[in-house]
Amino acid sequence: MLPPRLSLDRLSRRMLLHLGGGAGLVGATALTTWPGPSRGARAQASPPQHAHPGGTIVMPTVIGEVDHVANGFNPTDVLTDFDAGETSTLPNGQTLHDYQIVAVNKEIEIVPGIVYPAWTYNGRIPGPTIRVREGDRVRITFSNAGTHPHSMHFHGIHPGTMDGVFDPESGQIPPGAEFTYEFDAEPFGLHLYHCHTAPLAAHISKGLYGTFIVDPKDGWPKADREFVMVLSGFDIDFDGENDFYVVNGIPFHYDHSKHPIKIKVGELVRVFLVNILEFDQINSFHLHANFFHYYPTGTSRTPSEFTDTIAQMQGQRGILEFRYKYPGRYMFHAHKTEFAELGWTGVFDVEG
Repeated sequence: MLPPRLSLDRLSRRMLLHLGGGAGLVGATALTTWPGPSRGARAQASPPQHAHPGGTIVMPTVIGEVDHVANGFNPTDVLTDFDAGETSTLPNGQTLHDYQIVAVNKEIEIVPGIVYPAWTYNGRIPGPTIRVREGDRVRITFSNAGTHPHSMHFHGIHPGTMDGVFDPESGQIPPGAEFTYEFDAEPFGLHLYHCHTAPLAAHISKGLYGTFIVDPKDGWPKADREFVMVLSGFDIDFDGENDFYVVNGIPFHYDHSKHPIKIKVGELVRVFLVNILEFDQINSFHLHANFFHYYPTGTSRTPSEFTDTIAQMQGQRGILEFRYKYPGRYMFHAHKTEFAELGWTGVFDVEG
């Protein structure tokens, strides 16, 4: 539910919040709307811009911060929060990774003053970043504490009884039930998981998704920094079209005036990039003033291209690797202006 002061009839699709004092877009207390890009016959207008204190036009953003503590997760932490679960060794010498994951309804403040009734894995969006090694055993005890049937469908290779699709015997469980998924992690690469319950678009768009990384048996080449970036969106008025676009759950979080991602000149940066955006056909990633090697799905150590922009359909993912040659602040964002201006944007702050 939205707070009483923010009824949905005050929100328009593809909204942008009005500029507040040249510093950014205002939140709950002074909400106005911009018609913005639209697929329908709607009057068009230029979006308000985010003005840098020095007067330079940068990008739209929002004023203030959401309550990360109340939300139960912080996108800055999500970048590097790799979860190996509880590890042990099986009698055959195989490493076992044990996880406890719960589907739960939870209200998430996505921008200051706007609360979204999400469905989550372990109370966060995206869900835990599961990271194991090829050939390891994965055991996930999944509990459904929500109000709808849910499941966990993993991309990768596993038995049909572990696919989370058809029935309780394969992990499609009603509220109050529990199921244990267990399989060997393969192939190595960058994968994902998500709820596979009908209506599928609703279960994904409301937050039931996460990253599943399977490292090669001998590991990846050493990188100085590794980051997870999960691309998605929020349809806050439930009309089947996104109103905000996000990286790791919160719009604008990595903006230059909020939480830019700090790296150093010459460091090898590896980004695990996953697109699970619902409702829009395609998403993209553009890196400013640099190029990256791109490894689709991460299943090969031979890059497919050396570029600064890639596109991904829903469910596609890939690994980006790059180094910055010069210090400075560099944007990364969707190379779809609408997505960038509605939250899918960030900055690398590169120190010398």
